[in-house]
Amino acid sequence: MTTDLPFPAADARALVRTALDEDLGPRHLDVTTLATIPADQVRTAHVVARAPGVVAGVPVVAEVFAAVADLIGCAAPDVELLVADGTAVVRGDVVARVSGPVRAILIGERTMLNIVCRLSGVATHTRRWADRLDGTGAMVLDTRKTTPGMRHLEKYAVRAGGGTNKRMGLYDCAMIKDNHKIAAGGLAQAYAAVRRTFPDVDIQVEVTTVAEALEAYAAGARFIMCDNMSVALLGETVAALRAQDEPVEIEATGGLTLEVARDYALTGVDYLSVGGLTHSSPILDLALDLID
Repeated sequence: MTTDLPFPAADARALVRTALDEDLGPRHLDVTTLATIPADQVRTAHVVARAPGVVAGVPVVAEVFAAVADLIGCAAPDVELLVADGTAVVRGDVVARVSGPVRAILIGERTMLNIVCRLSGVATHTRRWADRLDGTGAMVLDTRKTTPGMRHLEKYAVRAGGGTNKRMGLYDCAMIKDNHKIAAGGLAQAYAAVRRTFPDVDIQVEVTTVAEALEAYAAGARFIMCDNMSVALLGETVAALRAQDEPVEIEATGGLTLEVARDYALTGVDYLSVGGLTHSSPILDLALDLID
């Protein structure tokens, strides 16, 4: 599990280049801005919160405007970041100040907002979950249900919002689910195959009943995911696993909502995993305003 906050700069740089190519086309043109704004016009703009929330991805502001300046051959705007990632903002708060060629500012405006609004939306949604679980001893986890090409950035935003990252991909942790059990001939067979083939990789096993949870424990699993259980069944499963000789990490997953999150957390699980942190978070509304 990952809770620290290193910003994935290389991923941001690659995403910004892809997004600008998409927006500006093969000749890197913003026909409106290039036609209406003189090349020597210099102004200041503010990136402003239009709604309350938690910001994430603020370093992208400078990345976008530097990339635009490189594409159109002008000086890079100066960017002053006024709010750190993970900070709660209210409507009207200035997140960043951008000063420099107006062409670069306007050409990069939407690309910057698309990315920062998206990441801030993930952070804002995650903070609601983290606040709901406060004091229960349980943490909220993300999943692999991320936007293609944005996984490291979206998982960074989860951390900025107070959540914790689960596995980054298929390579860093084994997760044995129903289809693996069926194809391998059973839970124990699937667990043994992973342990034999990748002895140093952590293994998580998904279960749906108390009996299956105990079977997973007997097979060697020490991280058990309880999928789509009722609160009552989850509590029974947690009690059965906590009664075993060795400690077990337990996760509730599947169909969780903010309304029931605390009830699930109070069963004694360590984690609640929520795909909606990344696949269903609305954006945080931010805007860029030129200053008169």
